[in-house]
Amino acid sequence: MARSTPTVAYKPKPGEIPTNPGVYRFRDRDGRVLYVGKAKNLRARLSNYFAPLHTLHERTRRMVTTAASVEWTVVPSDVDSLQLEYMWIKEFDPPFNVRYRDDKSYPYMAITLGDEAPRVIVTRNRRIAGAKYFGPYPKVWAVHDTIDQLIKVFPIRTCSDASYKKAMASGRPCFPGQIGRCGGPCSMKVTIEEHRAIVDDFVAFMAGGDQRFTKQLTARMREASAAMDYEAAAIYRDRLQSIDAVLKRSALVLAEDTDADLFGIAEDELAAAVQHFVIRGGRVRGVRASTVEKELDISGGELVDQILQRAYGDASAADVPKQVLVPSMPDDAEELEAWLQERRGKSVTIQVAQRGRKAELMKTATLNAQQALMLHKTRRTSDYVARTQALTDLQEALGLSEAPLRIECFDVSHLGGTNVVASMVVFEDGLPRKDQYRSFGVAETTDDTDSLHQVLMRRLAYLDRPEEEDDLIPDAVQDPTADATVVTTRKKPRFAYRPQLLVVDGGKPQVEAAARALRDAGHEEIALCGIAKRLEEVWMPGEDFPVILPRTSEALYLLQRLRDEAHRFAITHQRKRRRRDIQSVLAEVPGLGENRIRALLRHFGSVTALKKATPDEIAELPGVGPKLAAAVHAHLTTG
Repeated sequence: MARSTPTVAYKPKPGEIPTNPGVYRFRDRDGRVLYVGKAKNLRARLSNYFAPLHTLHERTRRMVTTAASVEWTVVPSDVDSLQLEYMWIKEFDPPFNVRYRDDKSYPYMAITLGDEAPRVIVTRNRRIAGAKYFGPYPKVWAVHDTIDQLIKVFPIRTCSDASYKKAMASGRPCFPGQIGRCGGPCSMKVTIEEHRAIVDDFVAFMAGGDQRFTKQLTARMREASAAMDYEAAAIYRDRLQSIDAVLKRSALVLAEDTDADLFGIAEDELAAAVQHFVIRGGRVRGVRASTVEKELDISGGELVDQILQRAYGDASAADVPKQVLVPSMPDDAEELEAWLQERRGKSVTIQVAQRGRKAELMKTATLNAQQALMLHKTRRTSDYVARTQALTDLQEALGLSEAPLRIECFDVSHLGGTNVVASMVVFEDGLPRKDQYRSFGVAETTDDTDSLHQVLMRRLAYLDRPEEEDDLIPDAVQDPTADATVVTTRKKPRFAYRPQLLVVDGGKPQVEAAARALRDAGHEEIALCGIAKRLEEVWMPGEDFPVILPRTSEALYLLQRLRDEAHRFAITHQRKRRRRDIQSVLAEVPGLGENRIRALLRHFGSVTALKKATPDEIAELPGVGPKLAAAVHAHLTTG
């Protein structure tokens, strides 16, 4: 098949592509951006994609055949192409660009600089506004131990925000302050301004300024000793010992004035593991681990290029070091250096660690990356193979022209004909995309097939909306279990992306209702099937008999996962609505506030149990007297 088609139909004509630097985008037939890349010479770079299809790498061939067009933007310089490529990858989230998975399992030390009186905490949350992070640390006890030592030298706040507010309002020190564990203004020993200065010293020490503090404390200890103030000298001595205890955990690996980031990388054809060593003051201050899934065949230099863009794209000037150590030089190293210099405000060099202690540290980072890649492959290789097989099997079983890159599955859920809701879950490349899940409320309906028809008509309407229209999605919510931040506006809503396959939970009646919606909406080009629970049969529209997939089929397993996930999400949304409904009903009872409503539901465990409870049983709850209990009972039983 590949040899019969020398290249794709949308290949630009000779001479159309300029030789300038720029950024290019491949789009599918619906306009979705599939891949973003940059080039010093657009014509030379893009010609690689339009070689005979049988000569392309399998994953590159898959991308160019999925695409329907290519476009490019010329920029003045290679540095501009770096910036534009990074912006577009963040904006469009192209499925064929490399995917990063940050290792979020390690704890960090965070100083909440955005607070009135900053405190130091241990957290895995990297999104605290205004916070300064150090780490990550391999073990929780390691970061707690470091904090215990440092607050002896830099006594900053450790108490919770609630304790701080209570102490500042009452004038009574917080409990940690009473036992000498909190040095904030809530301890009543320092002012807010004095505490801020101590916090600045804490941050400066953690950022690599340990030599200055060691020298200062040594000089003060000697001065106090010479003045025979032995009590003060002992305090300075203890602080020096605390600093020394912290420094011993962070061995000096490079020269004391070295501020660098070192990237150890291990890769194979499909993925790469990255170990990012943060070196400040010659010491390794933290290690950041991530894995990269490579959707296209790229060289080592290109991978380093994209890893550095990812690491520093949103970095502040303080987070960009003066030296970046990499295992191999990217092709556009000079442009990357200029790009990093703009962010730092000072010169930045990119170097390959070839000899000496830097090379030894690179070996350590690479070894860690190799072990991480091995673990990643152990966990994901079988999944990757299974996903590829599932999509191929599904394409063959349903007679599709292409493997379904995007699949949407719908399920309808109700409670005795009331509180009817429907769910839409999205799988891309065989994996769930929870940030794109949606739930729908169905106000009026006759049965499940009517509900399904209504929901699909509402969903399919977004495929025909002009891009410039308001992109808010009425009566649709994202999955509350998703990791991503909820976003309600975007230039190109993902809700408008066309699926290659629609799956409905049900048999022939549900499939025919969905097929009717596709006809009414004018989108019969979208493939459709349904999966019936009883015998796990796969139904196609217009067919009298189902497709029977083998029980061991990866395609059947994928359809089951889609169906079960849609059912789970629909039930989750319905429960939230029921809880919200009963709370609204209870809120109508005079004298029953939010706290008492929550207490009632928590005490009885369910709405059914609360409705069955007698006024006397309701009155047993603290804060609910006989009169209020009677009012609650009457409202529920008559409502």
